[in-house]
Amino acid sequence: MKNSASFVFAFFLVIGDFLALLTAFAAAYAVRVKIDHRPLIEQIPALTYIKAFLFVLPLWILVHAFIGLYSQSVYEKRFSEFGRLLVGSFIGILVVIGYDFVVNDNLFPARLVPVYGLAIGFSFLFLFRSFARMLRRLLYNYNVGISNVLIIGDTEASENLTQVIRDTKQSGQSVLGIVGRHVPPLHYFKNFADAISSLRRPIHSIIQTELYHDQNRNNEILKYAQENHVSYRFIPGNSDLFVGNIQVELFAGLPIVAVHQTALIGWGRIVKRLFDLAVSALLLLLLLPLFIIIAGLLRLLEPMGKVFFRQTRLTRFDHKFKVFKFRTAKVAFNGLTHEEAFAKIGKPELLKTFYENGEYLPDDPRYSSFGRFLRKTSLDELPQLINILMGDLSLVGPRALVPHELNAYEKRHAILSVKSGMTGLAQVSGRRAISFDERRQLDMYYVQNWSFWWDLVILAKTIRVVLTGFGAK
Repeated sequence: MKNSASFVFAFFLVIGDFLALLTAFAAAYAVRVKIDHRPLIEQIPALTYIKAFLFVLPLWILVHAFIGLYSQSVYEKRFSEFGRLLVGSFIGILVVIGYDFVVNDNLFPARLVPVYGLAIGFSFLFLFRSFARMLRRLLYNYNVGISNVLIIGDTEASENLTQVIRDTKQSGQSVLGIVGRHVPPLHYFKNFADAISSLRRPIHSIIQTELYHDQNRNNEILKYAQENHVSYRFIPGNSDLFVGNIQVELFAGLPIVAVHQTALIGWGRIVKRLFDLAVSALLLLLLLPLFIIIAGLLRLLEPMGKVFFRQTRLTRFDHKFKVFKFRTAKVAFNGLTHEEAFAKIGKPELLKTFYENGEYLPDDPRYSSFGRFLRKTSLDELPQLINILMGDLSLVGPRALVPHELNAYEKRHAILSVKSGMTGLAQVSGRRAISFDERRQLDMYYVQNWSFWWDLVILAKTIRVVLTGFGAK
């Protein structure tokens, strides 16, 4: 009953990647040798060149396999696949150049051939992968490559899973039914044995959302999956135990699961800190003229006001620090809480509107026109680069909040297991356009699923968000 669709698709990607690279390097040869008439390092016949690449390109494919480009968890995520293709292309060309260095005969007729090959190769790989994804979705429409899933468990997770994967044309999965929970119009089965006897289509995957108190019932399901070569997965009842970084170790012959609140541990913390130091120092140097211009305008518009706004915020391990920002509030309201500021204005009723609007008021009377410009463009956030250099903040992380705001959140301990960030997943997902709870849930997700690549993605998205003003108010 095992579904071989994933294996077939991965094999298709291997063949397609190889042909895309071979075509790319043939094109690179044609461009440099046949079109460009400048002198060559060595005259290498086209047939000899192609034969050499038939031998060396499998090493490039091995690089792709090593970094997970044929893994379902990667090729089903477009952005992750794009990033790994880029990394794989650079490593692959280094492997090819290394091969050229160690063999006696030259592989390239000119130095520009590997440069052309890298550029054309990455482009062809990206185009082929895009075509493969579209072809796969097209085949789903004809029920080709569909994985049949049986969900077991009378839990809310069963219903949520069903909603996610029931669109077969997108997910490539078909829900055969649910054991123990009514979710019309799907088939309902009272128990696992009833499902096995009633189903007319093969089961390719079982997802169990509820581990029964009767261990014999659990063993029955697992035994069936093992004997029939069916994929088996389960969702733990206490999902909080299985987030962040999970490590399974053997101790006294018994499997022990170690659960860390965050994936940001070990070498990850070191790499992240070095990256923060390098980027923040470089940006402070490059942006120094802009800092001087903004500071000068703030002094010119309000001579009595301070240039910087400083406020106590929270970061990793409940550490309190003073955040640096350009002052955007008028002098009279600088440093006051929302409640104090609206009371001072004499319009405490605006406080309710402010919170109902997602902590936003059009033409907020507390801010100057220049201050509103700084907030809308996020230029007021730039001095936080100083906090990053000092080690209080990271470039990417959960939003640094004032203590009384974060104290109200039940899972603050998890958010504060990493350094707060100048930008983060919440900021690139809507900023003030989403609620406080939604922003904190995004912060939680980042903490539990951190990766250095994801930091780079969030930084790239931050640039887009700032330029477009998405979610800014």
